Amino acid sequence: MTVTGRRERLRAETTADIKKTALALMASGGPDAITLRAIAREMGMTANAIYGYFPTRDDLVTTLISEVYTALADAVDTAWEAASSADPAVRIEAWATAFRTWALVNPQGFRLIYGDPVPGYQAPEGGPAPDAARRVCIGLAALAAAAWPHARHRYQDSAFDWPDFDPGLLEKVRPAFPDLPPAGVALALRIWGHLHGLVALEVYGHLRTQTVSPDKLFREEVAQLLETLGLPRRR
Repeated sequence: MTVTGRRERLRAETTADIKKTALALMASGGPDAITLRAIAREMGMTANAIYGYFPTRDDLVTTLISEVYTALADAVDTAWEAASSADPAVRIEAWATAFRTWALVNPQGFRLIYGDPVPGYQAPEGGPAPDAARRVCIGLAALAAAAWPHARHRYQDSAFDWPDFDPGLLEKVRPAFPDLPPAGVALALRIWGHLHGLVALEVYGHLRTQTVSPDKLFREEVAQLLETLGLPRRR
């Protein structure tokens, strides 16, 4: 039992080191730097040895995407649930802040999910992280659903209809929010654009030479978004 336990512990530690090394290579060389041979070289392992942990590069990439996407879903879901359900502005702000905080702490994870694809990567059927993707998608729809009673009059002339959306998106959103109309789904995408845009600029370093206060910029953007939705932030 002791020998078996030691082997399992060493295998878990090596697996974690492989994933950590893969993200470090991505940080220094971009997505195409993730190769099993490069990881083996960095870790002082033989290529054959590393295949015992991940049979292919795509298996490793799938594991990485699944884990980081799940961590993001956990972070935003936790923030949403912890915020007061009686105040949609507070809940939206909490979700947005958790999204940015996670991205800044896990920049390579953010890039792996939302950045340039890993060249040649073939995702498994259904995607590398279908549950996490569904949870984040539903979370964004929840932002729109929370704001919709206050913002619906602003979008009453919207030309959006159900055929304007990807069926996969609707399969996730409509069962969770059956009363949210097409304009509400479009609103979820608009909110996503607001939040994702600034965070991506920050993660990729494009704001570094433009402002010393990216946090202030993000907070004011969220405050302006809430006002646009008819949800002034309570102070």
